[in-house]
This record gives sequence, C-alpha cells and structure tokens, in this order.
Amino acid sequence: MTDTELIPAPRAVEGPPGPGAVLGRDTTLWAAPGTETTERWLRGALGAALGLPLRPGPRDGAGVRLLLDDAPAPEAYRLDVSADAGVEIRGGDAAGVFWGAQTLRQLLGPDAFRRAPVRPDTVLTVAPRVVEDAPRFRWRGLMLDVARHFMPKDGVLRYLDLMAAHKLNVLHFHLTDDQGWRVEIERYPELTRTGSWRARTKYGHRASPLWEDKPHGGHYTRDDIREIVAYAAERHITVVPEIDIPGHSQAAIAAYPELGNTDVVDTAALTVWDTWGVSENVLAPTDATLRFYEGVFEELLELFPSEFIHVGGDECPKAQWRSSPAAQARIRELGLADEDELQSWFIKHFDRWLTARGRRLIGWDEILEGGLAEGAAVSSWRGYAGGVAAARAGHDVVMCPEQQVYLDHRQDAGEDEPVPIGFVRTLEDVYRFEPVPSGLTREEAAHVLGTQANVWTEVMENQARVDYQVFPRLAAFAEVAWSALPAPDARDFTGFERRMAAHYRRLDALGVGYRPPAGPLPWQRRPGVLGRPIDGPPPNK
Repeated sequence: MTDTELIPAPRAVEGPPGPGAVLGRDTTLWAAPGTETTERWLRGALGAALGLPLRPGPRDGAGVRLLLDDAPAPEAYRLDVSADAGVEIRGGDAAGVFWGAQTLRQLLGPDAFRRAPVRPDTVLTVAPRVVEDAPRFRWRGLMLDVARHFMPKDGVLRYLDLMAAHKLNVLHFHLTDDQGWRVEIERYPELTRTGSWRARTKYGHRASPLWEDKPHGGHYTRDDIREIVAYAAERHITVVPEIDIPGHSQAAIAAYPELGNTDVVDTAALTVWDTWGVSENVLAPTDATLRFYEGVFEELLELFPSEFIHVGGDECPKAQWRSSPAAQARIRELGLADEDELQSWFIKHFDRWLTARGRRLIGWDEILEGGLAEGAAVSSWRGYAGGVAAARAGHDVVMCPEQQVYLDHRQDAGEDEPVPIGFVRTLEDVYRFEPVPSGLTREEAAHVLGTQANVWTEVMENQARVDYQVFPRLAAFAEVAWSALPAPDARDFTGFERRMAAHYRRLDALGVGYRPPAGPLPWQRRPGVLGRPIDGPPPNK
C-alpha cells in the first residue's frame, strides 16, 4: 500500500528512507492526558481487528504514542512513523489525535477494518513516513433521514463508525416528518405510540403503483439517543437533531390532532402519512402549538448537547392557513402581511427560544424568508443561492445543494440503476463539488461552516439500499469536505479513482454494500419499481 491510497487525501506526506515501524503483540500504547478517546478506540477497534493487545507502555520506545500539541490547529494532526520511534500521533486537540489514528488504520491495510483478526499473530510493518494534515472545513456532515424509513439503532451506530473512518464529524439526524416520528418525548407519549408507525408504505417514487402492505415504524428511546450521542462523541462526531416545523408535521398531528388546523381539516381522522412528497397538513399557528413544541425542544436539549438544533422550516404548504379563519385571525393579530410571514413567525419564535437557552437555530434555506436572528444558521439545499444570501446577510451556512450532494439522486443513467431519482450524480460529479459559492468575498466565505451530504430515504427501505446510495460517493464527498483540493476542473479524479481501488477493499472489510464501479450487482437492482429520473445536467445556481 502506498501513501497515495489515503482517503481523504492528507495535506502533506513525506517518506523518509529507512525501515518502518513494526507492530505486533508486544507493541505498547502510551496516551497523554486528553487523548483517552483515541486510546480506547485503538484498543477496541484497531487492536481487535488485528489482534494487537496494545498494552500500556512507556512514552519512550518503539510503541504507539498519543500526544497533544498546542501548535497545530483544531482537528489537525501529525503522524510520524519510524523504526526507532515507532508510531507517534500528535494532535492539535483530542479530535486531531483521533483523525490521525484513522489515517494509521488506513496505512495498516484492509484487515484493520475488520472486527476480528483474520491472520492472527501477523507482524505488521508500516513504512516510514510523516503525515501532516488538517481539515478544510469544521462542519463535515452527513444528513441521515430516519423518518421516512426507520434505521434501527445498531444501523445508526454503524454509520457513525463509517463517518469516523472518513473523517466526517457532524451527523444531522432527521428525526421527524410526515411519515414518522422517531424520538421518544416523555411528556407526549403519543408521538411515538401513534406517530412512529404507518400502516403501509409506498414502494418507489410517489407515482409508483406499488405498496408494501405491512406496518412500518420504530423509534429511539431516550436511552437510545443518549447511547447514540455518546457513541458519536467518542468518535468526535456531533449529533445535530432535526424536528420539523411548521411543515412536514403530519405524524405529529396524527398523534395530537389539536396541533393541526382543526377548523378546516378533520385532524382526528389523520394517520401517519404512507406516501411520499409534501403533506398539506401543517401545524396550526396557535400558542398551544408553540407551548407543545417548546416542551419537545426542552427534552431534546437534555438529550443533545449540540450547539445547533435544526428546526426544518422547509416546504410548508399554505393552503390550510389560507382557508383557516383561525390562521387568518392570527395573521391580523400579529400584523403580518401574509402566510409566508406566518411561517417566518414560527421560525423566529424558536430562534429566540433557542438563543435564550444558549443554543443556535439552524434550518433549511426557506427560513431566510422573513429574516433571522443574528446567531441563526442556514442549510442551503435548493442550490447555492440560499447559501450566498445567508453568507451575505452575515449568517453561517452549511452547503448541501440538492443538485450536487443529495445521495438519493441516481448514480448513473443506466436502466439497471435501482429506483432512479433525480439527476445523475456520479462519483466524479461529487468529487468535483465545490462547497464555497463563487462570488463571495473572503469575509462572506468565512460564514461557510462547511458542507454535508444528504441521505433522504423515501426509496431506501433498508440498510442495503442506504449503503448502495451512499457509497462510494461518500468517500468522494469526505475528500471534498476535508482536503485542500484545487478548483473542481483541476482536481485529479483519475488519481482519486486509483486510490479508491484500495478503498474498496476497506469498504469490503467493513461490510459496506456499495455500488461497484461497473454498475449494480443483480441483487442491488429493483426492476419495475418506478423512480423519478431527471434528464440533463443539474442547474448550478
């Protein structure tokens, strides 16, 4: 294995002459205070994979050493490998040390990505080298939608491991939507008792005639959430929860009908939605609704220590508000111009509410319409325009344009592509994605916190389908988010493909059901299941 097979690509690699470090059953591990997460991970994951006990040992010698150093930037690291000194990982903080350990794992070969040794008592030699590395962005995210198709807890933990292996550090956890409510809220038990399951599920795009005629559902208990958050923290990943308001709320209304617009809809007759798209059933603009969701967010803040809380804020149909005497009276009472400003009123309320509790609101780019508080941030999904507007208005932004990094979009135009959705977004397309919009000044560009890939699961009914849509494109995205790449047209995709040849072996060892370069395997296809392909290149705006 060569240094050029590292993914994401590090900033600098030197290969000094001489013998490398030898790792075997006698190799020791010394960890400085503050590096305990990496120490535990090395023994629990790397040690278990390769049969290395990594017993505690002295700082001096030819073992593995973990240190903190004030000189590198946050999340930066330096990895030194030599015969005399062994392996030293020196990080600018605890996260930097952990990312250095992920690089070491890649250098040890694909067997290091297994859960138990397949070649016991093997002595491993790592060629001498110095790797100096640091991330481009501090927000390197994956948005995982567990509302449309529920992913059991073990699957979420597995994806946190996959994120860590690619140096991604934010899990945007999409927990609620029209099709399901996935997080236990103690004071409102019907949210999960009723709202977490639906009687049947549309199979394919919403225009498909096919149905899976059995209940689908599931939710995470409060302890499940605590476990997920703690597991992520051990891997230096922040979990940002999303609770959708005021649209995408039919599951909540099905559980508590008083949350809906009862003067125009028989909300007591509503069930959790069983098809895809955007439901017309949205929250009623009442004080009781605000108090209800304040209760939801109070419990959420107990479970998620993240700086940001995502409130959705996108795709809110206004038809019910236009027909509702109560909603129209509220518009007049608040002195608002129309229903668009009523949606903004919802968001501004929770913007102030979260700010008063030391948190920051983030939402999809529709929340820009009507103005935001100073600390609020934007997930720019409808293209680059929302991110540009947010940055120029002084708001932080996470770039995740649908046309570029929605991994539910199809990977090829071939007829065998399963349930083809949206634009063709190949591995190369994702590799050439640029998160910072052109035309921003340096000061404006500084508001780009980073980027994330979004995984909407309407047509991903199980882990195998999620794996197929996400990989290998997530590896390309991770390099975009981490590495200091040249401009998109100047990026060496041929070199990336060469490194991917080694990375596929790592993914195989991890058990990832990725899309092979030659196209889907027979069991990855979904013949006859209708999708919604869009022809031509995506708009770049």
